[in-house]
Amino acid sequence: MKLVHVTIQTASFEDEIRFYQEHAGLKIVSDMRNSGRNMVFLSNEDNETSIEIIENKDAHNSGNTYLSVGFSTENVENKREELIACGYTVTPIIKPAPDVEFFFTDDPAGVKVQFIR
Repeated sequence: MKLVHVTIQTASFEDEIRFYQEHAGLKIVSDMRNSGRNMVFLSNEDNETSIEIIENKDAHNSGNTYLSVGFSTENVENKREELIACGYTVTPIIKPAPDVEFFFTDDPAGVKVQFIR
């Protein structure tokens, strides 16, 4: 069994799409905005990582304190600085083992996102 996608409902629809395009490197693979429903699927090049974003005017904070999604990155420090420059609040870099480092930020919908190497 494999995880097909994660769905995020958000009142910040366009900001949410932009976040995953610009900072997680995902591309829109299915766009239903022309059919009257603000819903898109974004995925990586291999279609291994997919996120469905649905506009929901009532979903002002889709985050959950105990839930996060994680993305690998080659350079944790550079990714952290990139997000800071874009105005996101980020945690300090956490290094629980010599070959592991990561940090968290919240996406525009309030979902906790981890960037890890």
